Amino acid sequence: MATFTLHTETVQSWLLLSRFHMLFHLVVILLLFYYRFTSMFEYKNNTLPWILITVAELILGALWLFNQAFRWRPVSRSVMTEKLPDDVNLPGLDIFVCTLDPEKEPTVAVMDTVISAIAMDYPSNKLAVYLSDDGGCPLTLYAMKEACEFAKADWLPFCNKYGIKSRCPKAFFSPMGEDDRLLRSHEFITEQEDIKDKYEKMQKKIEKFGSDSKNRQIVTDRSPYIEIINEQPETPLVVYVSRERRPSLPHKFKGGALNTLIRVSGLISNGPYVLVVDCDMYCNDPSSAKQAMCFFLDKETSKSIAFVQFPQMFHNLSKKDIYDNQSRTAFKTMWQGMDGLRGPGLSGSGNYLYRSALLFGSPNQKDDYLLDAESYFGKSSMYIESLKVIRGQQNPKKNVPRDAILKEAQVVASCCYERNTKWGTEVGFSYGILLESTITGYLLHCRGWKSAYLYPKRPCFLGCAPTDLKEGMLQLVKWLSELCLLGVSKYSPFTYGISRMSIMHAFTYCFTTFSSMYAVAFILYGIVPQVCFFKGIPLFPKVTDPWFAVFATIYLSTQIQHLIEVLSGDGSVAMWWDEQRIWILKSVCSLFALIEGIKKWLGLNKVKFSLSNKAIDKEKLKKYEQGKFDFQGAALFMSPLVVLLTVNIVCFFGGLWRLLNVKDFEKMFGQLFLLSYILVLSYPILEGIVTMKSKSG
Repeated sequence: MATFTLHTETVQSWLLLSRFHMLFHLVVILLLFYYRFTSMFEYKNNTLPWILITVAELILGALWLFNQAFRWRPVSRSVMTEKLPDDVNLPGLDIFVCTLDPEKEPTVAVMDTVISAIAMDYPSNKLAVYLSDDGGCPLTLYAMKEACEFAKADWLPFCNKYGIKSRCPKAFFSPMGEDDRLLRSHEFITEQEDIKDKYEKMQKKIEKFGSDSKNRQIVTDRSPYIEIINEQPETPLVVYVSRERRPSLPHKFKGGALNTLIRVSGLISNGPYVLVVDCDMYCNDPSSAKQAMCFFLDKETSKSIAFVQFPQMFHNLSKKDIYDNQSRTAFKTMWQGMDGLRGPGLSGSGNYLYRSALLFGSPNQKDDYLLDAESYFGKSSMYIESLKVIRGQQNPKKNVPRDAILKEAQVVASCCYERNTKWGTEVGFSYGILLESTITGYLLHCRGWKSAYLYPKRPCFLGCAPTDLKEGMLQLVKWLSELCLLGVSKYSPFTYGISRMSIMHAFTYCFTTFSSMYAVAFILYGIVPQVCFFKGIPLFPKVTDPWFAVFATIYLSTQIQHLIEVLSGDGSVAMWWDEQRIWILKSVCSLFALIEGIKKWLGLNKVKFSLSNKAIDKEKLKKYEQGKFDFQGAALFMSPLVVLLTVNIVCFFGGLWRLLNVKDFEKMFGQLFLLSYILVLSYPILEGIVTMKSKSG
């Protein structure tokens, strides 16, 4: 265990055993390929099936190799917030919340996030909260004012007085709110009821204002509008930002909104650190900012840490979690593994960033950017002065009129401000792909920055997970198609990344950009052995052949490794089994991401941003909580899986009939086992598809 000034880093105790397993598994994989290439020409009449299955195994082998980088040096971290400087000496923090569509991102839920950010356990004179309204909706501005007034007058004093941990009102007033509520005084109970009544009145006022459809409309042709909602002392600064939008000019989606927030906040509050949080992911632990500062202010790590990433966790997960919304593999295995190399990737939410890392190149970068500041940052002299303040070249100017600041903020929030600058390329969030956070974090690592990952016992941020397959698949296709584009871009981790970071860290990014290829491997493995089983063509060694042990060892080795990882992460055998099912389902459906990525690469598809729907459908939520797959509206995504299941069912029974007559059990055991495994694993999916068909019929 390495102990720093403000945090500790612990390497997993079974690291040597894990690396030995990697070596063992690699040797067995090489033996498999030796068998494939030496035995292929013994079956001259059936060469094509052997070639296809070998291609599938080569893809799986390459993905396995890249995937092991996550297991090379996983670490876990803890922080010592009690050793932080006094509140007076803590640096400024700007919180960014982005929203777009009040239909898909319910305004009341967005305000819960804003309120939880305002109530963060951080010095109020060092804290600023910015809401980017990319829809320019009157409802959002109205709701922002109501939420700010409630937070300032009622919620913040209540939280500070009683040390409330759940700073999101909705979470606090839910049955799963504060654990010690029953032990509180009568005075607390009385005040709590009063606050709850005011909170509900605020919600009703917002909903009433939003009942007029005109107030919910997205305005795509508008001038920039920036308003300081609150700047009273003793409470955080709150700012509403609606950047300029013109139909004829590019706006660069969320990346453009974040870069606008960087500039606007630089003029108004200019905090050295920023927090980016999704509008539906409220701050669940008010101490998260101080936890992040344990990395930024640590003498041994402060000069190289670009961002601190927290896991994305969800408050609405069912016990069974059939869609694997908790993403245990990502948050427990992948990100902890990256953390032991040079740090995790940047997610779209729950990350604290060092402002200078976004603006000034590498950790050792001199202030060359400021020598030619206009070509990098634009022509706003006031904004360039704010950058000099951040870099310690000059002190902030005092008594600058607010009207002058707001006027300049509108200039930097205009559509044309980034023209002929380095915004989106070398400065701010990158526009390389629509996953602005992913590529920005990756490029920060390429420039020499490090990051840190903290997985505390109490989730610092909680969001709302999709409760039906359609939304989950739309999100997955969007992510994976953009990752495909990164893989073939000039920033590809196979070329650009591997020459700028350690090979193991580059491999983690190679895996994420290459993971859509699981679709090709699984489709081949879901059709070729099955058809060959039906026709009596063996693709695996006889069960009595010593070479069969190679295939059996790979299967058992993979399953045991997965099971150990699940159980060591407080999971269960049922979770291990369910994760396999959803992994295969999502991998097969990533075929659409591959197609989408290729079409974008060839310029056949217009780049567009599809917003995930955060509104909850009660009927779909009920099915999700019951652990039943709901494929309503997801017929397109399910089509490859339906084809594969149909092929497997037909070939299983047809091949079994042939097997009982011919009795070549030894030759066909491998394929029989594969078909049986797929059908047993897919039973709940098959049940969901049948239910969908019966309803549509």
